Amino acid sequence: MSSPQEFYNSLPPISKAYGTICFLATAAYSLGIYNPMWLALDYKLVFSHFQVWRLFTNFFFLGPFSINFGIRLLMIARYSVQLEKGPFDRRPADFLWMMIFGAFSLLIFSALFWSPFLGISMVFMLLYVWSREFPNAQINIYGLVTLKAFYLPWAMLGMDVIFGSQLMPNLLGILAGHLYYFLTVLHPLSTGKNILKTPNWVYPLILFSVSLYS
Repeated sequence: MSSPQEFYNSLPPISKAYGTICFLATAAYSLGIYNPMWLALDYKLVFSHFQVWRLFTNFFFLGPFSINFGIRLLMIARYSVQLEKGPFDRRPADFLWMMIFGAFSLLIFSALFWSPFLGISMVFMLLYVWSREFPNAQINIYGLVTLKAFYLPWAMLGMDVIFGSQLMPNLLGILAGHLYYFLTVLHPLSTGKNILKTPNWVYPLILFSVSLYS
C-alpha cells in the first residue's frame, strides 16, 4: 500500500495542481489568512475596480473544511485524475484546454445565473466529462446504491439537493461539461469537424505546470 506522499507524487500534474491549490485556499481561509470574498466572482468589481483576479481565483475555493469539501476534493483526486491518466493520457494540453474552456463557459453562464464561486461547478464539469468517457463503469454511492457512471452526475446532484446544497453550481458544471463533450466528441462524430481544437498558446502552459508539480 502506497503512502500518502507516494500517492500525491503519482498524481498527474494538472489534476495535482488544481487539487493542491483548492486545498491550500481552504487551509488559508481556515487559518484566518484571508476573507474568501476577496476571491469571489463579482463582475461589478471586475469591470469597475479592475479586480480581474476574481475571474480566476473564484475557481479555487471549494468552501470551508467539511464533508462536502472532502467529497469535492476526492472527486478531483478520482475523476479528474482518471481523465488525465486515461482518455487524456499523453495529451496534457488537451486536458488543460478542456479546463480552460470549461472555466470560460462557466464565467459566461455565471453572468446569467450568478454564482460567486465556480470551483464546485468546475468539479462537476470534470465529473460529467468523466461520466461520458466511462459511461458503463459501475459506481457504488456510499454503499447504498450501485449505478452506471453515466448517471453519476445526476445522482450527485440529487444528493446535494437532499442535503441542502445549492443546486445552481452543480447544474452549471453539468452544462459546461455537456457543451465541451458535444463540441469535441458528438459534433465531430456527426460532421467530421472538430471546432474546439487545442490552441497553440496552451502548450507553453503545460511546460510551466509540469515544472511546478511533476
